[in-house]
Amino acid sequence: MKYFVLVCDGMADRPLAALGGKTPMEAAEKPMMDALAAKSLCGTVSNVPTGMVPESDTANLAILSYDPKIYSKGRSPLEAMSMGLAMQPDETAYRCNVVTLSDDGDYDDKIMLDHSADEISTAEADELIRTLEAKLGSDMRHFYTGVSYRHCLLWKDGDDTYDFARPHDIIGKRIGPYLPSGDRGKPFYDLMRASYDILKNHPVNVARRNAGKHPANSAWLWSPGKKPALPSFADKWGLRGAVISAVDLIKGIGICAGCDVIEVEGATGNFDTNYRGKAQAAIDALKDHDLVYVHVEAPDECGHRGEADVKAAAIERIDHEILSVVHKYLSQSGEDYKIMVLPDHPTPIELRTHSMEPVPFFIYDSRSGKQNDIESFTEEECRKTGLYIPRGHDLMQILTADDSAKEAAKLSAELPKE
Repeated sequence: MKYFVLVCDGMADRPLAALGGKTPMEAAEKPMMDALAAKSLCGTVSNVPTGMVPESDTANLAILSYDPKIYSKGRSPLEAMSMGLAMQPDETAYRCNVVTLSDDGDYDDKIMLDHSADEISTAEADELIRTLEAKLGSDMRHFYTGVSYRHCLLWKDGDDTYDFARPHDIIGKRIGPYLPSGDRGKPFYDLMRASYDILKNHPVNVARRNAGKHPANSAWLWSPGKKPALPSFADKWGLRGAVISAVDLIKGIGICAGCDVIEVEGATGNFDTNYRGKAQAAIDALKDHDLVYVHVEAPDECGHRGEADVKAAAIERIDHEILSVVHKYLSQSGEDYKIMVLPDHPTPIELRTHSMEPVPFFIYDSRSGKQNDIESFTEEECRKTGLYIPRGHDLMQILTADDSAKEAAKLSAELPKE
């Protein structure tokens, strides 16, 4: 049996006037998702436990069977692992976004315009991060370049419990109320404020302004955590797994779980990622792995940017250029296989950040021709099935069970709603 898991980050949404009252999933032309869902086990699942923040680290840990309440230590340490950083026990990792703040007023009065600085290229961001390291790095702290706007700060004896604001939650808002404060927050505030003075007229940002792009004029710290540790995925499930993603967070989860992490040239984490490259990488990996986990960031980024049409287009590209291609390979392989498709969490256009609603999922089993009442793979159609899985970290048990429907019914009946 082969298993293909496709996570469309932030794909779930709410009805939008811009799409004629439809969600992006409802508006998108996605014939492969719809066709497979009509023959699949369909329902909704909560990947983020009640009381936890709906972030991609929490949700993807759950999908890969790791209870977030036990294993979620913040996204930054996972990203650090993906970047090859050998974290020491006394070091704290922080996500370091390069963001766009408004130019007018004092630092505290500036507006968060863009958490991704127009999805700045990694090459441009690397110049900025190198400058921050030269100006603000020390024996106690160091900056490291990640991908696009997503970078890492390692700080010896840093506070790993400080509650930072997430930049994508405050787009369009004055940053003052969300900046680190008090005695504990002062070192972070001072660093972020100093970063603005360093970056605002950096040659990279001068060139970006001249090109009509948002400058990456400040660092923004958040999501601290210590070095993570996960039980081996192979030991848990007896399956050799591979992870394919453009973003360091998901790669880091894969590394910590002992899965093979496969790089794809041109995979960016944005709308213009290499969809077909991910599909081919998945096909190649399925030849010598039991389970391949493909994560696509594009719908989430569109949600954060408030781009309804582009989000629907991203879903269409995932359907046409990844799912259809991998399904064709699997259907011709001569082996039994299962396919699971789902978002990790919603990223509603109207909020431009993540939310807590359960997300739709389907599990297709090549051995079953079972039809259901699903007309298309959407939030509402999956909700109407009545199947609800309260704990996302049970999905892997359902996926790998000989009878997924029976296992899902058992878990749905036994577990209370969180």
